[in-house]
Amino acid sequence: MTLRQAMERALQQNPEIAIARLDELKAHEAVRLQKDPFAPHLFFGSGLAYTNGFPMSIDGAAPSVVQGRVSQYLFNRQQSYVVARAKEEARGAGIASAAKREDVAFRTASLFMDAERAARAGEMERKELDSLQKVLATVESRVQEGRELPIDAKRAAFNLAQARQTADALDADRESAETTLAIVLGYNADDRVRPAAEERAAPPMPASEEAAVESALQSSSELRHLESQIAAKGLDSRAAKAARLPHMDLVAQYGLFATFNHYQDYFLKYQRNNGEIGVSFVLPLLPGPGVSASAAQADTEASKLRIQLANARNQITADTRRAYRELRKAEELRDVSRLDLEVAREQVAVNLALLQEGRIRLSQVEESRITESAKWIAFYDSQYTVERAHWDLARQTGDLLAALR
Repeated sequence: MTLRQAMERALQQNPEIAIARLDELKAHEAVRLQKDPFAPHLFFGSGLAYTNGFPMSIDGAAPSVVQGRVSQYLFNRQQSYVVARAKEEARGAGIASAAKREDVAFRTASLFMDAERAARAGEMERKELDSLQKVLATVESRVQEGRELPIDAKRAAFNLAQARQTADALDADRESAETTLAIVLGYNADDRVRPAAEERAAPPMPASEEAAVESALQSSSELRHLESQIAAKGLDSRAAKAARLPHMDLVAQYGLFATFNHYQDYFLKYQRNNGEIGVSFVLPLLPGPGVSASAAQADTEASKLRIQLANARNQITADTRRAYRELRKAEELRDVSRLDLEVAREQVAVNLALLQEGRIRLSQVEESRITESAKWIAFYDSQYTVERAHWDLARQTGDLLAALR
C-alpha cells in the first residue's frame, strides 16, 4: 500500500475508530432517551377485577374492562437541562471520535515509515554484506600469501558477522512493523502490510512558530473536548438547581367499566364510559439539601476541568514549539548527512580510480563502499526523521488529515 491507501484503510477499518463511532452513536441515542418524557406516552390495558362490597380502586383506578392512560411532560426545567447536557455530551463524543481519527492517522503514518525505513535499511545492509564478503575473501587470500596478518582476517570475519546480525535485526524490525501496521489497518495479526514505493510530499510547513502555536490551539480536539465537558458540568449544576422550580405534566385517563362491579349499588349516578384530562402542577417547597449539594458538586467538577483546560493549553503550546524546533533540527541534520554522503561517494570514485592505477588494494575499495552504504543509511534515517517531524507538527496543528487529501 501507499501511505494514502494505508490512511484511508485505517480511517475506515481501524477497531479503535469503530469503537469511537459506536460511543458517538450511543451518546446521540442518550439524547433521545432524555427527551423521551416530553413525548406523549399512551398505555392501554385492562383493570378488570372481581369486586365484593364497595368497589375499591387498584393502583388509583377503578376496575374496568379497558383502561387508557396518557402522560407527558409539559414544563420541566430540570429535565430540559438534562436534555441539554446529553446534547453537549453527544457533541463531546463527536470531538473525541475526531481526535481518535487523528491519533490513528498519525500512528499509521509512523508505522508506515518505520516499515519503509526497515525495508530500505535492510536492502542497504544486504549490499554491505556482499562488500564485506569480498573483503573477507581478499584478506584471507592475502593472509595466505603472507601479505596480511591473521588478525586482519579475523577482523574482517567479525565485521561480516556483525553486519549479518544487523541485517537479521532489520528484517525482524521490518516484519514487526508490517504486522503492527496490518493490525492498525484492521487486518489480522497473521497479515503484513508492505509499503509500496512512491514519491510523496511532506505536509506543508507553517509560516512561523507562532502561526503553528495559534493553529494548534484553535484546532485542538483536546481543548474542545474539555470545553464541552465544562459546558456539560454547567448544565448539570443548572439542572440540580432547577429541582426547586415547579413542573407541569399532562395527565389523561379513560376507563370502560363493567356491568357487574356493583358501582350502581353505591353511587347515585353510574356510567360505563369515564375519562379525565388535565394538567398536574407540582411546586417543590422543601426539596432538601441534595439540590445544593448536587449543584456544588457539579461546580467543583467544572472548576477542576477549567484547571485542566489551562494546563492543556500550556502543554499544547510547549509541544507545538518543540515539534516546530525538532523539525528545524531534523532538516539541518539531513543537510549534514547529505554532505557526508557526497564525501563518501566521492571517496569511492577516487578509490576506484586509484585501484585502476594499482595504487590501492581491492579491500580498501570495498571498505570505502561499506562506508558509503553506512552514509546512505544515515541519510535515509535523516530523511525519515524529517518526514516524521513534519507529520508530528501537522498532528499538533490539526493539519494531518487535511494533508492527506
